[in-house]
Formats: sequence, C-alpha cells, structure tokens
Amino acid sequence: MTLLMLAIGMSGARADPPGSSVFVTAIQWLEGTLLGTIATSIAILAVAATGMMTLAGRLPIRRGITVVVGCFILFGASGIVAGLERLARTGDASEPAPPVVSAETSPLSQPPRPQPGYDPYAGAAVPTR
Repeated sequence: MTLLMLAIGMSGARADPPGSSVFVTAIQWLEGTLLGTIATSIAILAVAATGMMTLAGRLPIRRGITVVVGCFILFGASGIVAGLERLARTGDASEPAPPVVSAETSPLSQPPRPQPGYDPYAGAAVPTR
C-alpha cells in the first residue's frame, strides 16, 4: 500500500508539497475505512455469525476457518508486509530476537493476619464476638 502511494505521489507535479496528491489522500481514506472501527466491528460480527452457524451445523468448519483466516490476513497485512520487507532486505528469515530483559521485582509483602475468631464469610446479620 505504501509503495502504491509513493508511486502515485511521485507522478504529481513537482511544485506540490509531498502528500498533497488527491490520489494519496483517497488511498489513505480507503485504508482508514478498510482498517478502521467500522471494519473491525463488521469483522467481529462476521466471526461471531460464522461461529454460531458452525456450532449449529449450518456451515462447514472449513468455510468458518476461511472467514477467520481472512480476517487475520486483512488486519495483519501491515505486519505481514513488514516481515516480507525485512526478509527481502536482509535475505535471512531467522533474524535473532532481541534479548529479553527481566525487571527486578520485590517479593510480595504478606497480608496482616486476621484476628482470632474472624470469619470473612459472615454477613451483616451475624453479630461480632
């Protein structure tokens, strides 16, 4: 999507500032519409309806899995493209992961001991002793 926007943006006049092309604005609007709140709501409803139809036996499981995978691909497209670009740039799919740094945590303090005869489950109707 970004390469398409760059290609369309580069074909404009040289006097226009970057990003002022009508086509770039239209593509950004389309991207916002396809990946915005409305699209997320529609995808949630589609997955819920697919799940209900699959549970009721009215839809084959393969078709239900297709809907769910399609939603993952639609909303994960930017991550998929970033991974493919990194693969094309470095030529190595097994890039080492950054080391995990664990924070030093203090041990939890012990809660105070309850008084003898204390019942945490006694209601308001039970008198205290």
